[in-house]
Amino acid sequence: MVLFKPKCPNMNIGLPKEIPVMTLPGTVFFPHTLLPLHIFEPRYRRMLKEILKEDRIFAVAALDRKAAAQPDTNDPPCPVATAGLIRMCQTNTDGTSNLLLQGFTRIRIDSIIQESPYRIIRVRPLTSSAGAEPDRLAALRHELIRLAQMKTQMGGQVPEEVMQMLDHIDDPDAMSDLAAYTLCDDPAFKQTLLESVEIKNRLLLIIRQMKADLILLRLSRKLQGDLDDDQIADN
Repeated sequence: MVLFKPKCPNMNIGLPKEIPVMTLPGTVFFPHTLLPLHIFEPRYRRMLKEILKEDRIFAVAALDRKAAAQPDTNDPPCPVATAGLIRMCQTNTDGTSNLLLQGFTRIRIDSIIQESPYRIIRVRPLTSSAGAEPDRLAALRHELIRLAQMKTQMGGQVPEEVMQMLDHIDDPDAMSDLAAYTLCDDPAFKQTLLESVEIKNRLLLIIRQMKADLILLRLSRKLQGDLDDDQIADN
C-alpha cells in the first residue's frame, strides 16, 4: 500500500474556507500521506458525488472522544484535522466507492456550518514552523531513523516499505508526518502530533515514543532470556 506521496513543486492547492468533513473514530490523517477510504454511508456517498464535480477536496477529522462524552453532541470532530485531495476514485456497482485521499495541509476547524445532508466546516490552514536550524532538524531526523532501525532489529513491526521511505525523505516536515502516521499507534498521541505545528517538537515527541517502545521491547526480550541488563539500557 502506498502511504506517502511527495509534494509536487507545481502543485498549488488552494484551500477553500468551507469544506466537507468526515469524522472518523480512531483515524488521524496527516499531510504528506495517503489514506484509502471505502465510502458506503449514504451521506458520504452524496458528499463524494458532489465534490467530485468541484475541487475534490474534503477533510478527515478524528472523533473528539472527550467532547463526545458530553450530552447532546453529534460526533464532534477534533479541532485540528487534515484537508485532502482525492487522487483516485473508483465507484462500485453497488453505489459504494473506494478512493485515495492525499493530505496536503493541517487545518483548524473554526465552526460547523452544516450538518445535513453531510457536515461542512469552516476552516483555516495551519502552517508548520521549523522550530530549529536545519542542522538540528537533520540530526533529529537521523536519530528517528536510527531508532526505527533498532525497533526492527528488536522484532518491532516497522514495514520495510516505511523504512525505505523514511530514509529517502529529506524534508523534515514530510518525514515527521509520515513517521507519525506509520510508526505511532495510539490515536490520542497521533492527534497530539497532528496538533503540533512545530517540526522540532513533533520529531522530539516521536523520538521519545520510539525510545519508550524500545524499552518495552528490550524488557520483553529480557523476560524471554535474550538480553542482559546492560543491553536493556543501551538505546
